Amino acid sequence: MFRKGLIITAALLPAAHTHSAGMDLKLSSETAEVTLLTQSATFGYGGADIGFGLFLNEKDDFLANASIVVSGSGTGDVRALHFGVGGKAYAGRLDFEPNNRSGGAVAIGGNLRYVFPASTPFAILGEAFWAPSVTSFSDFDGIVEYRAAFELEVTPSARAYVGYRVIEVELDNGVDYKADDNAHIGVRFAF
Repeated sequence: MFRKGLIITAALLPAAHTHSAGMDLKLSSETAEVTLLTQSATFGYGGADIGFGLFLNEKDDFLANASIVVSGSGTGDVRALHFGVGGKAYAGRLDFEPNNRSGGAVAIGGNLRYVFPASTPFAILGEAFWAPSVTSFSDFDGIVEYRAAFELEVTPSARAYVGYRVIEVELDNGVDYKADDNAHIGVRFAF
């Protein structure tokens, strides 16, 4: 019940934030993540994409995250190549037997996205974030997240995608715990 309440609350967040730039929803057979997207111009500064997300899985794990990524694109013949670098902070609880584990981490990372020119644009995307033990706290001793996706632009303000993502948390007892290791489908809307 708690997990479903978190999903509903996260899904309603965009309605409460009138300056948001969009929403991203990822679903797999075992996981769900809702991310509210905005830009730093909302806060008076320009040039960065900001996200606030909530990840849940069927094991009752949850990870809240906040990210900031500065993006750019190529010039000339590589104008279709988009790239970004930034950071991501995680905090949450893992339902790891025999005891729950909670903690957080601050990661650095980035993404690459190539848009193929066509009448219906499609793109490939790769992104990764890494938090070492020095930027992790409590029961977490590091986080690695990476994802690859194939996107289709349905309209200029909506993209659908299929992808694969891994979120691996290294715990302070030396165990590597995979919170996500699944193929997913998703939609990304711009408001």
